[in-house]
Amino acid sequence: MNYESGAVGEAERYTLPDMSEGGGRRRRWVVYAVVAAAIVLVVGYLALGHSKPVDQPFGAVDPSTQIPTVSVMQPGNDTIVRDISATGTIAARREMPVGVAGEGGRVTRVLVDAGTWVKAGQVLAMVDRSVQAETATSLAAQVRVAEADAKLAQSDLDRARQLVSRGFISQADIDSKTATRDAAVARVNVAKASLAETHARNSRLDIRAPAAGLVLTRDVEPGQIVSAGSGVLFRVALGGQMEMQAKLAEADLARLSTGVSATVTPVGTDQHFTGQIWQISSVIDPTTRQGIARIALAYAPALRPGGFASAQIIAGSNQAPLLPESAVQSDGGRNYVYIVGKDDKVVRRDVTTGEVSDKGVAIAKGLDGSERVVVSAGAFLNPGDKVKPVLQKRAN
Repeated sequence: MNYESGAVGEAERYTLPDMSEGGGRRRRWVVYAVVAAAIVLVVGYLALGHSKPVDQPFGAVDPSTQIPTVSVMQPGNDTIVRDISATGTIAARREMPVGVAGEGGRVTRVLVDAGTWVKAGQVLAMVDRSVQAETATSLAAQVRVAEADAKLAQSDLDRARQLVSRGFISQADIDSKTATRDAAVARVNVAKASLAETHARNSRLDIRAPAAGLVLTRDVEPGQIVSAGSGVLFRVALGGQMEMQAKLAEADLARLSTGVSATVTPVGTDQHFTGQIWQISSVIDPTTRQGIARIALAYAPALRPGGFASAQIIAGSNQAPLLPESAVQSDGGRNYVYIVGKDDKVVRRDVTTGEVSDKGVAIAKGLDGSERVVVSAGAFLNPGDKVKPVLQKRAN
């Protein structure tokens, strides 16, 4: 047998691992991969072990982590002011048109202008009266002639009465002289009445203010011929009082009464003027379905008749809970809110809403203000749900 060849075959079968440089690098990478996998397994095990409660089996979920947290508020009771917005025009509360009261003539002087304050009876414009003045002078002379005739008739009557007792004059003569004296006195009275009438006519030539107030417009100039048909020459605001004629829908008009306060803001200014409704229209326009509420205002330069203005009218006030709009839900035309009870469970409560403003929604019925009302997220809740309420402070 060839022992040498058998020895060589055994040696080839048990060849030592390759200790070259390439083989050592491969072994190192294998070791690194095994160590990294072991580290990942240990870290994952520790993470799962610490997150899982000791008293719960692996994979169980804590029920307390499923209870939602919601914001709630106790609304209390606020003063809810019911106000109505309106627009309209500024006008004189009592506007007095002034024209020619007499026979007219040529205007000689205009003594006032628009924006002038005048007194009752003050002359606004003067009309030429040269012819009327001569007529008055003539009538005054007639009065003096009539007075002289009456004086002479009285003297004749006095002398006749002295002679009647002596028989020189009869009683018939006395009666005749008495009648003559009475006629002379009557002529005096007629002459005086004619003179007074002329003076009255002449005084009506002057255009005068019928009452104290503010001149709004002037439509006459010196040299102009005026008469009773000339129309309005001046417009005067009685006492300077102004008003806003606010246009309102008939539903809003029905909620108002005289004496209600209002704040008026003319267009083009940031000034606010406080007034009161002094008259409410008794007629509704059949086309626009609107009426007029007249708001009395004291005079101010910014209140110009004919100007446009807006108004906030206070229709009343009451005490009621006030909620943000997000707290009020709607279902089939009915409004409701969610309330958190003492056991932190959600309860549905139907409510009746009132005034809606920038501050929120007033609750007319359904709440007394002490409840814990869900502020938001009500759409995601159902009656009976358990929640974690977080009380939210009321805004001042």
